[in-house]
Amino acid sequence: MAKKGNRQDFRLKCTECSNINYSVERNVKNTTDKLELKKYCKHCRKSTVHKEIKKEKGKTS
Repeated sequence: MAKKGNRQDFRLKCTECSNINYSVERNVKNTTDKLELKKYCKHCRKSTVHKEIKKEKGKTS
């Protein structure tokens, strides 16, 4: 089984309604900036900008 190494889990939070809608993982050495993606928010019912927040320890997705 492959090691996780530099990959960490993050959550994406909608900037308009502040709901956490997506869970992603990224390589922290290659991508040093925080993620900011335009994705669909089911609560707003439109595509909005989602910003990265750190996943809390002990929480399951």
